[in-house]
Order: sequence, then structure tokens, then C-alpha cells
Amino acid sequence: MAVNATPHAGTENARGGGEFLADLSDPTAGRVAMARELASENVRMIADPAPLGLGCFALTTFLLSLFNAGLLPAAGEPIVFGVALAYGGAIQVLAGMWEFRKGNVFGATAFTSYGAFWLSFWAFVTFYAADIPDAGDRATVVGWYLIGWGIFTVIMWVASLRTTAVLALLFTLLAATFFLLGIGDVAPNEALVTLGGYLGLVTAAVAWYACLAGVSASTFGRTVLPNPPLYKL
Repeated sequence: MAVNATPHAGTENARGGGEFLADLSDPTAGRVAMARELASENVRMIADPAPLGLGCFALTTFLLSLFNAGLLPAAGEPIVFGVALAYGGAIQVLAGMWEFRKGNVFGATAFTSYGAFWLSFWAFVTFYAADIPDAGDRATVVGWYLIGWGIFTVIMWVASLRTTAVLALLFTLLAATFFLLGIGDVAPNEALVTLGGYLGLVTAAVAWYACLAGVSASTFGRTVLPNPPLYKL
């Protein structure tokens, strides 16, 4: 969306006169006003961090879901932990911080929270899982952990209904994935875990779609992949 950089003449004169009068009474007031204006302009110039956050989420979800669906042997699961720490965790949290900088409450909450999810997942498996020696107890604890994230995702899903169709679909699938995996661990029911793994793959695909929609819109300068806004419905 193009921004008209030329203000109305009346507005410009009023603002200029106000700053000039302020300078007469307080020599620093004009510099403060200019600094605020530059800071506001810098916020507008920050690149959209959403595609980065979506890419982080998509890849890490994709890898873990391959194991949950039983498509890869469990012996290879450590590959997920490195990605969960670096890309799904740390980088996604950074994307959330940039969303805070842009004033996007929804994006900041989502990316920071799910980045923390991956960091906590990595920390639990790496440092604390061995402290729960019984496999059944460990599965139950992890199950309720996932159900808790499912509840949080439902909260985000409600908010997503005022964003875009793709994001609303993403949070719908993600909530279902968390609940299937969580209930599958608590029950226990391996079929539910497997189903959750396959649904996680679909969730990752939708997140990648949203990522590509954002990146391509920036590089092409136009909408390439449709992602209709729900707030216009």
C-alpha cells in the first residue's frame, strides 16, 4: 500500500509553526519532535517479520510431524532438537520481538509463544525427560503439556478470525494437531499420535504457504498467492 509522503499544506504549516514556536521557548523541543518523527518512520520501514516466523514454525513442525506420523525412524529424532533450538525457537522468538516493534500484538504473541514452545520442547527432551524414568508417566506429562498448548492455540484461533483466511485455517489445524497428540499421549493411543503427525504435516504446509504468500508479495510487489483478509467479510 503506497503511503502519501506529502502532507496537506495546512497540516504542514500548522505543524511547522507549532515546532517553530516550541523552539523559541525550548531549544530542545524541535529536536525531540524530529526524533519522534524519525522513530515513527523507522517503525514503518521495518521489514515484515511474519514470513520469517512462519517459515521457522513450518520447518520445525514438518520435521517433528514426520516422526509423529511414523514416516521416519525414532532413532533420527535428534535432528528435530537442533532445529527446534535454533530455527523454530530462537529465530521465531526474534520474529516475535520484531512484531512487538511493529506494534502487531497478534504476531508478537504468536511467534514469541510458539518460539518459546520449541525452546521448552528442546530443553525438556535434552535436560529433563530423563528425570521421569517411567515411560508412561513421561508420556502423560508430555500429553498434558501439548493439551495446554492446544488451549492456547484455541485462544489464538479466536483472534485469527480477524486476520486472514490462511492464518485462521493454520490455527484451526494447529489446535487439532495439539489435541490429537496430547490426548494420544495421555490415553495412550498410538493411532491418535499418528493422526496428529499427519495433521501436523498439513499444518506445516499451510504455514509454508502463508510464508510464501508474504515473501512473494514483497519481492513481486503484488499479491501472488491469495490470502484473503477475514476482516473484510
